[in-house]
Amino acid sequence: MPADVDWRTDTFVVIDLETTGLDPRHDHIVSYGAVPVRDGRVRTSESVYGLVNVPHDVPGTSVKFHGIRTQDLEGAPPLQDCVATLDELIGDHPVVAHCAWVERSFLRKAFRHYYLPFTSSIVDTAVLAQRVLDVELERGQSISLEYATTALGLPVHSPHHALGDAVTTASLFIALASRLERGHTLTTATLLEMSSAPT
Repeated sequence: MPADVDWRTDTFVVIDLETTGLDPRHDHIVSYGAVPVRDGRVRTSESVYGLVNVPHDVPGTSVKFHGIRTQDLEGAPPLQDCVATLDELIGDHPVVAHCAWVERSFLRKAFRHYYLPFTSSIVDTAVLAQRVLDVELERGQSISLEYATTALGLPVHSPHHALGDAVTTASLFIALASRLERGHTLTTATLLEMSSAPT
């Protein structure tokens, strides 16, 4: 669907990844969660979640963050299954993520590993939240998902669980886009432009 359509008539795929760290050159995806937003509503019945087998042990520092241990991934599907599932769900729809550089960098690496392009446009709710909440941040900082969600009076679903964070991000996205509308039509293209860089 063209990006110049009203966001409320478009379909977005909200994605969250849990990883062994934040460096895609050395770290790996351990779980993924994704949920579509269609016609301005979170479609939880169409959500997907999965664990991913990794070639190395999960560091203790990461386990403290998301709770996924090396033994939890024994027998989990390979990365190829994650890529195939997300590729089918995304199709030609724009992606939504919070602090989207993480999802963008890890998905590009994962898709490239299987000779697939990852060229999806991404709406970053962290950048949109900075605009809506008018928060002053130091260079390189971003608003956390929990802070932004709580500030807007929204529930936080299972923090640091990939699907829980995806659902939370989806609700946050709808709330932010609704505020940014201000009574006039807001297009997907405008949301993408707004989330490309903070003010």
